[in-house]
Amino acid sequence: MEYILEGPPAVDECLFCAAPSAPDPRERLVLRADRNAVVMLNRFPYNNGHLMVAPRQHASRLSELERAAFAALMDVVREAESVLERALSPDGLNVGLNLGRVAGAGIDRHLHWHLVPRWAGDTNFMPVIGEAKVMPQHLLASYDQLRPYFA
Repeated sequence: MEYILEGPPAVDECLFCAAPSAPDPRERLVLRADRNAVVMLNRFPYNNGHLMVAPRQHASRLSELERAAFAALMDVVREAESVLERALSPDGLNVGLNLGRVAGAGIDRHLHWHLVPRWAGDTNFMPVIGEAKVMPQHLLASYDQLRPYFA
């Protein structure tokens, strides 16, 4: 509800640039950071295990990434897909990239992929009638469950 009512937090720093160097990766929900990419949990998830994968290079468009950097980044997206399947056993996944605010990017200054685990029945009456999304696992419990897979 915080995100819905207030929108994304107003910050000067880029989340994807700053988070990998934070002293406490768990506080910033960083599951993995290497020279090519950062993998982190979404603080405002659509479902449990909702990951974001961003290039370490600050870029807002795919065309700004060098071919080798793009290929390395896609390897991390593929790895994140595999981790979610092993760790959470979802029935499916939504994998997407929004370029620009009007396309749905909450953070449009730094491109990032969303990987959202989906289970049969995870869409129900609660969001439609109750205007609430039920999250069966606390965000930090999701972090603790996924972190060993990225270590």
